[in-house]
Amino acid sequence: MKTRYLLPVVLLACGVAQAQDVFPSRTITMIVPFPPGGVADVTGRPTAAALEKVLKQPVAVTNRPGAGGAVGNAAVANAKPDGYTVLMALSSITVIPEADKLFNRKPAYTLEQFAPVALVSADPVILVVHPSLPVKTVKEVIALARKQPGELSYSSSGVYGALHMPMEMFLHAAKLKMRHVPTTGGGPAITQLLGGHVTMTAGGPAAITSHVKAGKLRPIVTWGAERHPNYKEVPTFKEQGMDIVYYIWAGMFVPVATPEPAVKVLRDAMRQAVADPDFKSQMAKVNSPVSYLDAPDFAKYVDADAKRLAAVVKVVGKVGN
Repeated sequence: MKTRYLLPVVLLACGVAQAQDVFPSRTITMIVPFPPGGVADVTGRPTAAALEKVLKQPVAVTNRPGAGGAVGNAAVANAKPDGYTVLMALSSITVIPEADKLFNRKPAYTLEQFAPVALVSADPVILVVHPSLPVKTVKEVIALARKQPGELSYSSSGVYGALHMPMEMFLHAAKLKMRHVPTTGGGPAITQLLGGHVTMTAGGPAAITSHVKAGKLRPIVTWGAERHPNYKEVPTFKEQGMDIVYYIWAGMFVPVATPEPAVKVLRDAMRQAVADPDFKSQMAKVNSPVSYLDAPDFAKYVDADAKRLAAVVKVVGKVGN
């Protein structure tokens, strides 16, 4: 009699074990290291919604802002590497460790603590000004800044963050001085500009488009290598004789020790998610075309961008608020 019931019990135990091994079997948390309203959040939320369709599990977006993205990035770097915590990061993920080196600080995290999953978008940032500022070209911005050294101001997503670096590149190239007003993310940076608390900022198309269409922000110039397809009237810095290029990209990462089977599931899911019509529609609404790269190519992209931005950090040097 004992043997009669042993086999079903064993099979049941094996079935439970197999069910527990299926990934994902519960909610995945997507950390966005910035407040709502910025590029990471505007990209992360439709990505999470598209992933839910593929994975058949909830993907909960959690905003963890602070220190230009370092707080949220570090949270994922040190999270349990089981695939249930993912990061929607911006290009600033590569800059923050370089800034820590510059100041001889203990790094909040290192790039080696992450495994890339997929690139979602890569857009040049655009210089936008408050409509009350009497400028329509970058030459007029430069002329006004030279007449009023230190009086014009700009907001950013944090010191050495994704919106601070392009502005420093511009100010360094044009030999200008402006007052820097760092915030906790791209959304708050834009809020500062909309409220007239600063005169300009560098913004990703995904974060600025609705405000530009409403006439609340005026686009001046783009850091793109060429004109943005949805902002064809906006010239590049290169066209203005300034050799500066900067793209703000958004991509998904997991802790480096995440099991390969879980990473593969996430990679396959991302491949399907970015092809989802609803996702494409959401990204099109904010003028941010999908620039998908799978993990191997994304890793090469991050490495190349990290080297380029590390050189920029050295040129810019130590800066504060």
